[in-house]
Amino acid sequence: MPAARHLKTTSADAATAPNSDPAVTETVTQIIADVRDRGDAAVREYSEKFDKWSPPSFKLSDADIEQIIGGVPAEVIADIKTVQHNVRVFAQHQRDSLADFEVETAPGVHLGQRNLPVSAAGAYAPGGRYPLVASAHMTTVTAKVAGVPHVTACTPPIRGEIPAATVAAFHLAGADDIYLLGGVQAVAAMALGTDTIGKVDMLAGPGNAYVAEAKRQLFGTVGIDLFAGPTEILIIADGDADPFIVAVDLLSQAEHGPDSPAILITESETLAREVIGHIDALLPEMPTRDFAAPAWRDHGQVIVVDDIDAAYDLADTFAAEHVQILTADPRRALSAMTSYGALFLGEKTCVSYGDKVIGTNHTLPTRHAARYTGGLWVGKYLKTVTYQEVTTAAASAELGALCGRAARVELFEGHARSGDVRAAKFGDATLTWAPPEPALR
Repeated sequence: MPAARHLKTTSADAATAPNSDPAVTETVTQIIADVRDRGDAAVREYSEKFDKWSPPSFKLSDADIEQIIGGVPAEVIADIKTVQHNVRVFAQHQRDSLADFEVETAPGVHLGQRNLPVSAAGAYAPGGRYPLVASAHMTTVTAKVAGVPHVTACTPPIRGEIPAATVAAFHLAGADDIYLLGGVQAVAAMALGTDTIGKVDMLAGPGNAYVAEAKRQLFGTVGIDLFAGPTEILIIADGDADPFIVAVDLLSQAEHGPDSPAILITESETLAREVIGHIDALLPEMPTRDFAAPAWRDHGQVIVVDDIDAAYDLADTFAAEHVQILTADPRRALSAMTSYGALFLGEKTCVSYGDKVIGTNHTLPTRHAARYTGGLWVGKYLKTVTYQEVTTAAASAELGALCGRAARVELFEGHARSGDVRAAKFGDATLTWAPPEPALR
């Protein structure tokens, strides 16, 4: 790969920062263990401790939900419905692409595949500085399109206030139960089950470092969408790209958090320097600069390469969550790149569309995970299972003989005998071992 020139690179501390904080890991381990042992009592104590929130019931009644939604502006409700329509349409196309089938692979040998939804899913939307209303769309709409019968939704109060838009989004998306409950205690309650919160089979949704660590520790007890890390954006731009738009789009993702990488790869040093200049001018007046500024300072990179092909090659090594292509022929990236969470092609689209409104799922792989997985989609809520049926004596006899030979190569005598008895019963084979008389009881 040709040499790349870094006009801006990450800080030394950022480059060596660990992926997890031992103190976070220990705290999460203790909370999960406590919820496992004491259930609702532990959940309530941690809600009181971390959110100053201890209502008579964390679960919202139908009347509660109706009252909360009644206070949400009509335009917000209309926008939620529009966005959820976009998410639902795309998710339905994903579901329609997954077909059950049955084939007769040989005379009398029938093999089939079914895609079955999990029985219950947990959906989490964080509060804090950013009440991520869009998380309700991405988790719950997608689960319902997959056919999940029961979705439990949790979102925390925000400084003692109910996040009304998020509650409305969960309800409109089809959540069956909605709890005003957040943090590790919410995730653990859904994964483990308590007297008042039913156990789910899968958890999805973003959260802070504690929620992300809780999902990591609970994986195996339940399925999860992804191992979450800081939001990432990587932009590939040629010399004709608009440097102001490049700068704005980089900062749009840097505001997610002070550890969010924002990377520009370009063939044009002129463009690169103009982008840096725009960012330096934009940051001081940006309302979210307390997150965006350290993210850009410590995790921002600007890299100049020889040509766009080199940019694609280098970008694949990052396997970034969001990759935005601002070039004369953006669709070339579809064949040139293989490692990314989602591609955003051309100046007329942007990562923020994917995050908030366009319909594709915004829960995407981070920290190089795009090398081996995509993001949250309908298929994450489905179990692809198989079944087999042998309907003729001849086929069973043939498979039985083959099974006997294949299993004995691996020294599995019990497996071999399962094949032997069918080869003998349905064919003309004779057993080479003498079955003992059954014990009488």
